[in-house]
Amino acid sequence: TFAVSLLVAEGKVSWEDDIREYVPEVPDFGETITLRHLANHTSGIRDQWNLLGLAGWRFEADVITQADVLDITSRQTALNFPVGAEYLYSNTGFTLLAVVVERIAGQTLKEFAQERIFGPLGMTGTHFHDDHNTIVRNRAYAYAPIRVGEYRISIPDFDVVGATSLHTTVEDMAHWDRNFYTGEVGGHSVVEGMHRRGILRSGDTIQYALGLSHGSHRGLQTVGHGGSDAGYRSNLLRFPEQETAVAVLCNFPSSNPGRLARDVADILLEEEFPPAPAEATPEDGSEAPDPVPLAENDASRLEGYYLRDDYDTPVSVRDRDGRVFWNGRRLLHEGDWVFRVSGGEDTARFWEEVGEIVSTGPDGKQYRRHPRVDPDEVDLTQYLGHYWSDDLGVEYEVRIEDDQLVFWSRKGGVRMLNPTFTDGFSAGGGVLFSRNALGEVEGFTRSMGRVWKVKFRRLDGPYPGR
Repeated sequence: TFAVSLLVAEGKVSWEDDIREYVPEVPDFGETITLRHLANHTSGIRDQWNLLGLAGWRFEADVITQADVLDITSRQTALNFPVGAEYLYSNTGFTLLAVVVERIAGQTLKEFAQERIFGPLGMTGTHFHDDHNTIVRNRAYAYAPIRVGEYRISIPDFDVVGATSLHTTVEDMAHWDRNFYTGEVGGHSVVEGMHRRGILRSGDTIQYALGLSHGSHRGLQTVGHGGSDAGYRSNLLRFPEQETAVAVLCNFPSSNPGRLARDVADILLEEEFPPAPAEATPEDGSEAPDPVPLAENDASRLEGYYLRDDYDTPVSVRDRDGRVFWNGRRLLHEGDWVFRVSGGEDTARFWEEVGEIVSTGPDGKQYRRHPRVDPDEVDLTQYLGHYWSDDLGVEYEVRIEDDQLVFWSRKGGVRMLNPTFTDGFSAGGGVLFSRNALGEVEGFTRSMGRVWKVKFRRLDGPYPGR
């Protein structure tokens, strides 16, 4: 986003430009997706890593290139949500912005950043790693556990930049942080623009700006960002008013650089934090009584899976000894079927509609209840067959192995399908089968993480290209 900001300052592009003006490979979704939408993660474009994963790409085994990301992006027939309607982090947006820089500047992002950013700032240990075969002096390898006491190397094999592949050091991050105050590169107007938070079409302002996330820690304002790829984990936490920053770079997946950064800040800024409020009860509220007691069996009536129209992965509402939990979070009944999330201000509301229970969840979205099914009573044979996705360019076979329904794909292997509600399954995300007018299964949609409702259609014969 800083590279694009430099081009914006020079009048070569505008944050309000349509991405298709520079990257026509992006499909026409009927709405203009601007460069700002991509930088704010409000575009609705599906995330490249989730898409590639669903298509069977094997991370740390298959080399993924910029062209691969453009190809799968060009296949998409829908967005996660209308442009500008929501915030949802999408790595695809940053990859597309990198392509914009390359096509406008006539240089690779690696070359542009070295000439215009890293070089002038003295960041001698920083570069965009656009060739996974390049040898990097003093590189720290990342690792992942295999079993207790055994480990393997866990490094990305991407030839993709923009959303990933930045190699740097904590010393260089200090140079980067200092530029936010000096404006040595870009000037103060560019730096200030980087901090401009996104605005949704509803008028609500989000915490995310142009590659920077606004927040707070113990009463002090923060600006920062974290990242992860393979076994690498990183976090840069800045306290602008105190001109203090903490950079943490780790090479093991269970590392928590965000927590480590806050722990270091607690020491560095011990005298700066305002007085702490009265100590709150650390428990999750699971044993706390409801402010307004529920009638007998009311909690059990709410039990089930609750599904949004735009997302296949349901949330679970459970009755635990007369207490209601939303995906493991305790809901405290405040009367009239309005519940407050324990330890916070978010609320959920339930009501009955045409004999079904509907809810507005703590996220403000509307959910409809689907009763749980007994997995042993589900006729699995009705789902068997071959299914094709135009968005992914891949075929899934649904078959039964060891009395368990599974997905099988040529590169993705086997993924278990666990029944949750009628025609609904969990498989590392949500799967919802659809039926035609005769009640026959005709396809399904699949959601996982930052990819919502990818369509698969049932095939009568071989898939295209076989």
